[in-house]
Amino acid sequence: MKRTILFSLLTAAIILTGCNKQSQSSTTPVPLGTFTGKLVVIHKNGKTSKLDTVTSSVTLLMSASAGYALTADTSVAQAGSHGPFTLNSQYITFTDQTAPAGSRIVGTSAKIHLNGTYTYGYDGTNFDFYATSADTLGYSYLLVKN
Repeated sequence: MKRTILFSLLTAAIILTGCNKQSQSSTTPVPLGTFTGKLVVIHKNGKTSKLDTVTSSVTLLMSASAGYALTADTSVAQAGSHGPFTLNSQYITFTDQTAPAGSRIVGTSAKIHLNGTYTYGYDGTNFDFYATSADTLGYSYLLVKN
């Protein structure tokens, strides 16, 4: 009987110790460094309902202290952008210091500013984020860490 009680207490102690283990905190990986890839703009034509796409090569530098800086071939669709960013596990918000006042994503020149909140994914290598506007315009950044 003593043996059974002792064995039961030892088993319970082992189980409780295993269950009491502190779980590792899951942190959101922050995309830092240089990323290259493309911006894909998808526009749904209101009259024909057809999708038009424009693609532009972009380079994005992400720094914890300096914020972000995006460069691209500005003759296509993307305006150069830079400023601070914030993120959580689902969304990243860019605050473009060069964007015209009141613009979210598109400035008055019809060039796209990296400005506003985007849904994103980052796995340590691939950094993809996107946003939509008025159900007729979509922006997807498909980037890879250098």
